[in-house]
Amino acid sequence: MQATLLRVNRDYRLLFSASAVSNLADGISMVAIPWLATMLTSDPLLISMIAVAQRMPWLLFALPVGVWTDRSDRRLLMVRADLVRLALMICAVAMISATTALPRPADAGMTAIFSLAVIAFLLGCAEVVRDNAAQTILPSLVAANDLEHANGQMWSAEQVTGQFIGPPLAGLLITAGIAFPFGLDAGFYAVSALLIWLIVLPPRKPSGTFAFWPALLEGLGWMRRHKMILRLALMLGIINAVFVGGMTILVLYAQEVLQLSAAAYGVLLTCGAAGGVLGGLTSPWLARRLGARKSLVLVLCIFALFNLALGLSGSVPLVALGLFFEAAAGMLWNVVTVSYRQRLIPDALLGRVNSVYRFFGWGAMSFGALAAGLLVSLAEPAFGRIAALHLPYLIGASISVVLAIYGFFRLRF
Repeated sequence: MQATLLRVNRDYRLLFSASAVSNLADGISMVAIPWLATMLTSDPLLISMIAVAQRMPWLLFALPVGVWTDRSDRRLLMVRADLVRLALMICAVAMISATTALPRPADAGMTAIFSLAVIAFLLGCAEVVRDNAAQTILPSLVAANDLEHANGQMWSAEQVTGQFIGPPLAGLLITAGIAFPFGLDAGFYAVSALLIWLIVLPPRKPSGTFAFWPALLEGLGWMRRHKMILRLALMLGIINAVFVGGMTILVLYAQEVLQLSAAAYGVLLTCGAAGGVLGGLTSPWLARRLGARKSLVLVLCIFALFNLALGLSGSVPLVALGLFFEAAAGMLWNVVTVSYRQRLIPDALLGRVNSVYRFFGWGAMSFGALAAGLLVSLAEPAFGRIAALHLPYLIGASISVVLAIYGFFRLRF
């Protein structure tokens, strides 16, 4: 089924290819940006501010972008977002070159951190536009009964390129020079923009509401009337806050607890990618076997075990195994919940309702990043650096257990 979908559907094939290429760039920057931050400072709070800057646009702009998505050509939105990311990668190379050209690069200090934060923030803005448009464009390209297969296939490709190939490639590029990963990313975003440009969308009736506030309120009202979608969005917000908080600290955890180099850190992240690929391929089958509610409760239990492994261990193999199962579980969550939304939400409202969903589900990520950095900074004087780096994962495990119990009793599809 999946191979047939790619073979016979040209526009889906272009979207699939663009997603794979752009996620390869995302995977490289996922390592390169925080690693560059650790070259500029070892302060966990300052490093977390880079993650906050990149995630804050989901809180600030997710709702208006949803209205924009329903009123605009979704294909052109994706093209423009990729071109903006291309320009930002070029700016990052210029910033690195200017910093390393100083007689004492360390003197760049807060100026370089601030510049990186601005680049991260603007990358986040482009990501909000592109991701919302990409998720709303898919139901226009494939049949409703193919959504699970299409989503699973695309996310598997994204895992291969974004987390299996991208992170170790970034580690190798960093050893050659920290500017190299950003330069390569610029080329990948250019290719992605070209592939999206070639897609031909079927005619689509625009939303009947054109004024901004009535259009936004229409999306909010639909979400309010569908309690299960709202409940999933709020749960996702907590999950993402925990996850991003852990990933924000992971770069320091890898350097100081696991004693890993940039290249080894990239390889560690590929363990998560391997789990994500497996999850993307098996999640449609598993979701049918278990049903939606049992699938999501299983995901939350795995998240709890993943955080517990990082909170109690300093073992590279155990952390790698935890990342593997965490990524596989995350893919199962995505396949179940995104396919459910795409099938249920009317096309004319899909951009707005998705933006409301992501406002709750993704807007909390910046708070998770900030909380993790602040937690480590506050805990370090009392417990020591290594114990402080374990603490966000122990708290994350506790939160995941509470969510699993809540999901068992309250999720009803």
